[in-house]
Amino acid sequence: MTLFAPDLYVEFDGRPATGDDLRIPAFASYGHFTAMQVRDRTVRGLALHLDRLDSANRELFGLPLDGERVRELIGHALDGAGVRDASVRVHAFMPPDSAATVPMVTVREPARADGAPQSLMSVPFARSLPHIKRPGEFCQIYYGQQARRAGFDEALLTSPGGMVTEGSITNIGFWDGTSVVWPDAPALAGITMTLLESGLARTDRPSVRRGVTLDGLDAYRAAFVTNSQGIAPVHRIDDTAFTVDEDLMKLLGQVYEAIPRDAV
Repeated sequence: MTLFAPDLYVEFDGRPATGDDLRIPAFASYGHFTAMQVRDRTVRGLALHLDRLDSANRELFGLPLDGERVRELIGHALDGAGVRDASVRVHAFMPPDSAATVPMVTVREPARADGAPQSLMSVPFARSLPHIKRPGEFCQIYYGQQARRAGFDEALLTSPGGMVTEGSITNIGFWDGTSVVWPDAPALAGITMTLLESGLARTDRPSVRRGVTLDGLDAYRAAFVTNSQGIAPVHRIDDTAFTVDEDLMKLLGQVYEAIPRDAV
């Protein structure tokens, strides 16, 4: 096992990473990635992760990224790390003077979200090319840190006019008493959000897309955030308080838990 940081195992294209390999993400970080939680070598929404990687690779590098190959690389890295439960990231880079994409798989301890209610601080920032998940997002990290220093858990990104888009590391959803509402704004289509959206469509509580503004938050009874670690209620956005809707959180949890897992 080759570890470069506490609990972090890294492979480049199916072999333990070397110091020379790690110079690529350190000094040529143009690339993309996806993040997932692996439990007993299974992942929810694996096909969505693989589609995300292939689509971004075609856009950034003009090359496909074979999903079956990526699946094999994830399994190989789990074997190398000697674990079945993990937080896994698959990055794709184009090294200098290379004509091929090189996947990097990182494996570390599994993240276990506690589901505690979250507080969000709105910030005036919208990501460029938000549909691509990519490393080195300076402004997202900056605003996330500013939010935590101000006593919040997360930053809520907003575009001009106070349009809500997404959290710095999450998607956000709202509850109007009838439907789950996802902000109709440019944002990364998170895997957990996408799975919930399709899962809710199979229930009597379908979700909708609608423009959400900071000055219109009073129209919603509850809010929640999602990312690869799971789902958590929101109890405050700036000075607007939300009641944690236990029935809503139970529904979301049931929909999420019903989603089948795929082997890696």
